Amino acid sequence: MISPSSSIMAVDSTLSSVVGASFSEKDAKALQFIEEMTKNVDSVQERILGEILSRNADTEYLKRFQLNGATDRDTFKSKVPVVTYEDLQPEIQRIANGDKSPILSSHPISEFLTSSGTSAGERKLMPTIHEELNRRQLLYSLLMPVMNLYVPGLDKGKGLYFLFIKAETKTPGGLLARPVLTSYYKSDHFKSRPYDPFNVYTSPNETILCPDSIQSMYAQMLCGLIMREEVLRVGAVFASGLLKAVRFLQVNWKQFAHDIETGTLNPKVTDPSVRECMSKILKPNPELAAFITKECSEENWECIITRIWPNTKYLDVIVTGAMAQYIPTLEYYSGGLPMACTMYASSECYFGLNLKPMCKPFEVSYTIMPNMAYFEFLPHDDSSAQDSSRDSPPRLVDLADLEVGKEYELIVTTYAGLCRYRVGDILRVTGFHNAAPQFRFIRRKNVLLSIDSDKTDESELQQAIENASVLLKEFNTSVVEYTSYADTKQIPGHYVIYWELFVKDAANAPTDEVLSQCCFQMEESLNAVYRQCRVADSIGPLEIRVVKNGTFEELMDYAISRGASINQYKVPRCVSFTPIMELLDSRVVSKHFSRALPHWTPDRRR
Repeated sequence: MISPSSSIMAVDSTLSSVVGASFSEKDAKALQFIEEMTKNVDSVQERILGEILSRNADTEYLKRFQLNGATDRDTFKSKVPVVTYEDLQPEIQRIANGDKSPILSSHPISEFLTSSGTSAGERKLMPTIHEELNRRQLLYSLLMPVMNLYVPGLDKGKGLYFLFIKAETKTPGGLLARPVLTSYYKSDHFKSRPYDPFNVYTSPNETILCPDSIQSMYAQMLCGLIMREEVLRVGAVFASGLLKAVRFLQVNWKQFAHDIETGTLNPKVTDPSVRECMSKILKPNPELAAFITKECSEENWECIITRIWPNTKYLDVIVTGAMAQYIPTLEYYSGGLPMACTMYASSECYFGLNLKPMCKPFEVSYTIMPNMAYFEFLPHDDSSAQDSSRDSPPRLVDLADLEVGKEYELIVTTYAGLCRYRVGDILRVTGFHNAAPQFRFIRRKNVLLSIDSDKTDESELQQAIENASVLLKEFNTSVVEYTSYADTKQIPGHYVIYWELFVKDAANAPTDEVLSQCCFQMEESLNAVYRQCRVADSIGPLEIRVVKNGTFEELMDYAISRGASINQYKVPRCVSFTPIMELLDSRVVSKHFSRALPHWTPDRRR
């Protein structure tokens, strides 16, 4: 072991202030790597950009801008435009259709990583190359060395993590298209990972890789219950995923108790590999079954996580951005356990990690690792839409030149061929670790509603309401105004849409059946990510709440009473402020829900 007084304690106060820490050689190397990268941000970024431009110099995309072999930042910034996904769609579609020429990357595109939808409702297809798995694995390898500084003894037990794969498709050219975590879990990096006492899961690989999410959840929860006293941390990718697991336990605890008491697996779990691995784990245990029955049969589920898994030290979930809405519910179920947000990543690129993982959720800041990609930042100002164009390129700031307190939109250039790509994340600089800026994730640009991995923006919501409104025409009824919010008080959460209607003939007003059809039509109009989450029961049925006439005038009056300008007032298309919610709910005259699942199949990208 290397003591805290060794050279690794060049780590600044963020890491070195942890009292009594000790380090394995592996941890020491990881922490030293973080120090080297964050002390030399600008030189690392210059090197990364040079490598990307050198290796991709002969790609069709970069040739278009006549860099002529230049790899310096000034030439790159003056000639290569800032782009959105829509700008790159023609090139991406050619790759998807089977064009193997070096369009974006000199290395072959190995697969597409699917991201949240475009304005047209399609999933984005992010090109990636094989070596990106190594970069993702590198970032994963840094997480536990940092966590070990704050939480001792994590090698003495296991992690109960609810991890799942999602459906994958093939493009016309034969390339796989799937979410980034599905790609990682199916890779040898994950499946054949070497034993690490700090990263032992209760869930066998077979349960994580089961394509049926219900069977997967059942087997993973059952394993967690059987190994309850070994569990030191409980987690999922998103807070919504962990709450879904708690809800699953609420619904199925009797069957779990039966399986544990008898040592026989629920026959509804039919996956052969899952049944085989569970046969080695599941043995009759009447005492445990009785305990689960006692705890789960109680009406009060407060602190259920620590009651079932008493040695849990923290929850490992993302609770930043849209996931912050779930913090109170997680606190209720966990008895206020710390919530660790460990890393910041997307389909486009893995960005960085949280060097203070045990901080409060509202204090979470991520340190971007400068070796992951080349990063630029567009100063963000809500009062002016700073949309870039080729004619007037925006002023972008380098990673090393950011200012504390300012907000920026993240722009990336990756080894896989994305150049000056607008990720769409709005970040606020909160400080520095050495020379590396630390960021708080503020929100996704233009996103109104989000429950799980879905992201619905204002234009998409508007289009969905227009499509649903068509059903009201035969009743001479129209939508006067609307707003929305993501209701997460229940599990799963769901979208709530407030409608104020103009009904010309009260005797011919739309019925509950018609308004329920409007709910369904809205769901049909939303993007594939939303519809997939609905089918997977990660999101509940969409709800329309019809409010009394004049409600939105009252809403405006309230806003003006709080200082809003009557000349500039616009109806908010999403609300979360409690007094506004209370005003709206006090004016509701009827509630209506979608009665069917929207259509979604793995092959339907829209």
